[in-house]
Amino acid sequence: MHYDSIIVGAGFAGAVTARCLAEAGRHVLILEKHNHIGGNAYDRLDEAGILIHQYGPHIFHTNDKAVYDFLSRFTQWRTYQHEVVANIPAEEGRAEMPVPFNLLSLRQAYAPEKAARLEKKLMETYGPEQKVTILQLRENTDPELSELAQYVYDHVFVRYTMKQWGQKPEEIDPAVTARVPVFISEDCRYFQDVYQGMPLHGYTPLFEAMLAHDGIEVRTETDARDMLTLKDGKIFFDGAEFSGDVIYSGPVDELFSCCFGRLPYRTLDFRFETHAQDTYQSHGTVNYTMDEDYTRITEFKYLTGQEKSGVTTIVKEYSRAYTGTADEIPYYAIANEATAALYAQYAAKASAFPRLHLLGRLAEYRYYNMDAIVAGALKLSRALVNGTC
Repeated sequence: MHYDSIIVGAGFAGAVTARCLAEAGRHVLILEKHNHIGGNAYDRLDEAGILIHQYGPHIFHTNDKAVYDFLSRFTQWRTYQHEVVANIPAEEGRAEMPVPFNLLSLRQAYAPEKAARLEKKLMETYGPEQKVTILQLRENTDPELSELAQYVYDHVFVRYTMKQWGQKPEEIDPAVTARVPVFISEDCRYFQDVYQGMPLHGYTPLFEAMLAHDGIEVRTETDARDMLTLKDGKIFFDGAEFSGDVIYSGPVDELFSCCFGRLPYRTLDFRFETHAQDTYQSHGTVNYTMDEDYTRITEFKYLTGQEKSGVTTIVKEYSRAYTGTADEIPYYAIANEATAALYAQYAAKASAFPRLHLLGRLAEYRYYNMDAIVAGALKLSRALVNGTC
């Protein structure tokens, strides 16, 4: 069969692009190395009949109406407002504190008189419903507000970040620390976006609907590197020169056999547990910011709204360095000057192929929220077909 475009990866980057190009009249082939579509947003029923997110929790949120409207063509939405709490040691057992740190967190952290005083200072200095960074608080001349910044750093941020990125406190980029917010609000939602929710029947059915088009062929359990060859500015597919567009959403270093060295990532180990009880914890996600080896626990029934009594499934997340072995998945790019320079070498090599387009967090070596990658896929697709999708 003749293909006009080849897409590597069936996650959001690949699936959205495929649908747009197919609707513009192109014949599209998707090559996906996993045995399923959906990328890291893939969900499925486990042995207990609980709908789980195989690669960790994915909560949809956006302020981009175009993104929301596009995805709404392929799913109905379940209204869901995600809330996260930090589980931290306290004088009497343990306490659960809203994250991001907000006025309710403040009232838990301090005695009533001091909490009221701090709240008044925050309101008068910055105003209600504002997100004030640790840096701003530290720079404030009021010693109590500076102390508050240190409390949030110590109890919410630093140890969690050490676990997530495998760093010591002195190795953590001060620019990242500076962005940690204190939310002057009683709004305990983790996101404040206009559009929030979960696909009513799950992410996998959303992808199935998106890819259900006569112009799209999907081959799972297929490694694109076995079929695509890049040489002298030309792309070859199954040994023959391919003149169409290739949209690549996989690891860019692996596309070029890591010829400049492997780009570093953090990977995650997911440990699923099923418990014979209705619920396991108080919220969909509980962060462990002070102790424990894992960074967080997610209980899926909160996210999906699944009503199944007597059983629930959770997942604990453990972060570690990515080594590139076959059973690992690169999740988080490590952003610093050295990795930016290394990525630039791969990007320059890719630019020698005019019909090769890098799209997504692995191909572009940067973190994307789901809505951002959908927006990027829509933008690229429209550029490729002169805005007709």
